[in-house]
Amino acid sequence: MTESTPSYAARERPVLTPTQLNKLARQLLEDAFAQVWVEGEISNYTRAASGHWYFTLKDRDAQIRCAMFKSNNLYVRNKPVDGAQVLVRGRISLYEARGDYQLICEHMEDAGHGRLMREFERLKALLQAEGLTDPARKRPLPRMPMRIAVISSAQGAAIRDVLSVCARRWPLLQIDLFPAQVQGSEAPAQLRAALAAVLAAPEAYELVLLTRGGGSLEDLAAFNDEALARMIAASPIPTVSAVGHETDFTIADLVADVRAPTPSAAAELITPSADALRQQMDRRAQELREHFRRRMQRWQQRNDGCERLLRAHDPRRALRLAQLRLQALRQRADSTAHARVQRRRNELGLLLEAIRLRAPQRRISDTRQQAGQLQSRLKTIAARWLQQPRTTLDHQRHALLQSIPDLALLRARCRQAVDSLRQLGPDATLQRGYVLLKRASDGQLLLRASAVKPNESLIARFADGERRLHSDDMSGMDEA
Repeated sequence: MTESTPSYAARERPVLTPTQLNKLARQLLEDAFAQVWVEGEISNYTRAASGHWYFTLKDRDAQIRCAMFKSNNLYVRNKPVDGAQVLVRGRISLYEARGDYQLICEHMEDAGHGRLMREFERLKALLQAEGLTDPARKRPLPRMPMRIAVISSAQGAAIRDVLSVCARRWPLLQIDLFPAQVQGSEAPAQLRAALAAVLAAPEAYELVLLTRGGGSLEDLAAFNDEALARMIAASPIPTVSAVGHETDFTIADLVADVRAPTPSAAAELITPSADALRQQMDRRAQELREHFRRRMQRWQQRNDGCERLLRAHDPRRALRLAQLRLQALRQRADSTAHARVQRRRNELGLLLEAIRLRAPQRRISDTRQQAGQLQSRLKTIAARWLQQPRTTLDHQRHALLQSIPDLALLRARCRQAVDSLRQLGPDATLQRGYVLLKRASDGQLLLRASAVKPNESLIARFADGERRLHSDDMSGMDEA
């Protein structure tokens, strides 16, 4: 404060405005305390025109401002009053306009109610860990029970609702009431005793119903008893729990086989509707009638088919068909035979006519006639043709006689020709000292010395015979 101007170091530090500081503080508080439970006494309660609640929660040593907006306080069952001990759930925040630290409440309940809820959650977690609330161990309810036990208050509205609904829906059902207190300090023990009496009854029940009307958490506390819950879980008889209204929930609901939202709903759940059963039976009867009608129709169709099959395979019908076929075949055979006979008759008539036309007597007569005519013609032609050759032969004989030479002259000429041929023949030449030379391989006559090949076998023919030579033996002859 004594310095006139800030130092350089001071100017380098971040400087926040109150708005920025409150905003940072609010963010830190909301992040650090997302949700907290606080128990305390209400004081300075006010309700704003907007419907929001503003009050202070305090204990012996401290207090905190609180706000509960209209959107959340609509669901609070008991309105807050100064001096009331309550349990609230909310988040820490800061009202930036004034810098006030406050608790924004989202849920509020009586402090006693909070203890009951904590006990409820503890017991619920314990039973869940032991598997007593597992849906897999739940048993189905009988479809049409005839005898059930109800554990409830004899004077309560719940038992009247159950009896009324059961009488309307399933008049055949026998309901035995085991009365017990359903709220108060003695209620858990009486509920356990009633359940033990049901289980020990000489006549077994098909189902056990525990029920009562609605109430606060304190009113329903008897059904949150751990010993009672374990007896329900161990019961050999299927159990139904219908405690309170639809929004109420108890430990008995968790361990029971079935939980019903209300006593009336439980009665409807455990009993079949007589009207619905009647309608179902009518439908089943109609289905059976339709089934038997269709079945009878199928059997009738099958019977008709069998009857048609029998008629189709009736021996009398087969005999009649065979007789008809035989008659048709007989008629066909008669018609064929008649046609064949008629055709044979026609053919026979034609053959007889042909035979008649070709009979030997007629043919002999015709032949004789034709022979006479031919003989006459032959005589005429022969006489004409024989006369001409005779004339020709006479002329030829005369000419032949004139052309016959002198036989002696011809013989002399033949002898002269034979002698000439002998003089010119190869034998006469060989007699004069000549030799015919030919190859031994193919008999070809050798006319020149150049035709002789080296180392070749030859045959020399003399006038008195033949001799085999070799071409190499004739080498001296070539030199000579």
